Amino acid sequence: MGSDGFAYQRQRMVDALREEGITDRRVLEAMNEVPRHFFVPSHLRHQAYGQDVSIDIGEGQTISQPRVVAAMTQAAAVKPSSRVLEVGTGSGYQAAILATLCQFVFTVERIASLAREAKRRLDALGFENVSVKVMDGTLGWRAMAPYDAILVTAGAPEIPEPLLEQLADGGRLVVPVGDRGRQVLTVVERHGERFRRMELQGACFVPLIGRHGWREEGR
Repeated sequence: MGSDGFAYQRQRMVDALREEGITDRRVLEAMNEVPRHFFVPSHLRHQAYGQDVSIDIGEGQTISQPRVVAAMTQAAAVKPSSRVLEVGTGSGYQAAILATLCQFVFTVERIASLAREAKRRLDALGFENVSVKVMDGTLGWRAMAPYDAILVTAGAPEIPEPLLEQLADGGRLVVPVGDRGRQVLTVVERHGERFRRMELQGACFVPLIGRHGWREEGR
């Protein structure tokens, strides 16, 4: 993706991720390749590689901390041949990381303005293996299923049933589950009609809004 003036800061971010337990070489390489600063508002770019914090991107949404992006991506165990569904496009950063690692990413976002801006960024960086759609992400994207991995980038009160249905045999669903203020990053692995559930770590995401998530406040 070329030199962008942030290479040193990005390498320091990756070194910190390695020290914090991210061991997947491909994930670390992708985090070092994708320019995170390109996915945050221009006036906040100085924060892109500093503290491990989420950054406001407008519309009440955030770009997740690098540590969380790396942990979710590592847990999804995507392969070069994988087809991946992302629920909650947001800035487009997580989709870019996934697109660097797998064959194709289908990403859905309920807020049209965020989806448009994410697509603009992804196109500008040359990602041709990402499709962005505006819709209720808790329903998944059934027409493109099944998926080898599904990542949900917002906190759900429970695991949305449509996402389990759209997961391929042997696939992994990574989703934060809990209340509006705090969740546990959860991995569900499908084996035929059986699902094995594992809990990884605490997390704090914006709420997953939709038919199989939280209701929008005020409604």
